Amino acid sequence: MEKKNIDWGSLGFGYMATDKRYVSNFKDGKWDDGALIDDPNIVMNECAGVLQYSQSVFEGLKAYETEDGHIVCFRPDLNASRMADSAARLEMPVFPEDRFVEAVKQVVLANEAWVPPYGSGATLYIRPYMFGSNPVIGVKPADEYQFRILVTPVGPYFKGGAKPIKIKIADYDRAAPRGTGHIKAGLNYAMSLHAIVEAHKQGFAENLYPDSRTRTLVEETGGANIIFVKGNKFITVKSPTILPSITRRSLEYVAEKYLGMEVEEREIPLTELPEFEEAGLCGTAAVISPVGMIVNGDQEIAFPSGMEQMGPKIQKLYDTLTGIQMGRLEAPEGWICKIK
Repeated sequence: MEKKNIDWGSLGFGYMATDKRYVSNFKDGKWDDGALIDDPNIVMNECAGVLQYSQSVFEGLKAYETEDGHIVCFRPDLNASRMADSAARLEMPVFPEDRFVEAVKQVVLANEAWVPPYGSGATLYIRPYMFGSNPVIGVKPADEYQFRILVTPVGPYFKGGAKPIKIKIADYDRAAPRGTGHIKAGLNYAMSLHAIVEAHKQGFAENLYPDSRTRTLVEETGGANIIFVKGNKFITVKSPTILPSITRRSLEYVAEKYLGMEVEEREIPLTELPEFEEAGLCGTAAVISPVGMIVNGDQEIAFPSGMEQMGPKIQKLYDTLTGIQMGRLEAPEGWICKIK
């Protein structure tokens, strides 16, 4: 299929309406068959559950064109599973996980002309989401829901390479100990917006949130898990209130099985931050954003890897995982979902 006439190399990380999107509705206790539709607009009642009580969850993944011309996406089964967990926590009906993966395939194929060519640095971003759609005025779960998937071509998160960023320890709490920090709900991101705007005004790229109970342990940032390197150890945060990042879990496997690193998933005290050699934020959009400095009040913690480029071990992690995603390296079984 002929590609759209787009300057793929100049794409930013933004929304562009494509030809088709997938929609399925939940009503009378069951999901309908779902369909691909043309209209990118949503019409709903003014009292829809999502507008009144923020009953919404979402996911994010990408489709790529590999060197040999196939279109693939990366571990969509884990996105399906995580959305199921998110929906259940907000008393929303679970969209069947097998149907989720099939819907991803359908909407990518229907927008095949929008999948950027291999080597362009661009990808097709996939955004599944679900929300309460019927009128709800009393505080209770909605009775009807809509599950949708949109896709949009996006450029690399960092143009010209990923420069290390400077982040700060947040003045705010992100998630209560038994709250919703472990699910991908829109409400979690809404509460982070004020904090991130403040951080940007102060010259920081992100906030690193400590745990809400003691404010002595590292948790995560507003939109990503954080990873650390110390010697040959790859260290990530263990906490019931952080999002189970698919990228982070994949990097743990890559670190151990591909790079021979020792993997530790554990509590990380803020006081340990100066002991690390490299740090990064991991997620779907950028894969890894290197961190060069963390500021905690008057304390500046500068990592030995510096502010000019990724540290050597994080660079290897990044190169290995993106090599797997783009088909340049052999992938573990089940990681690559072939769409075409």
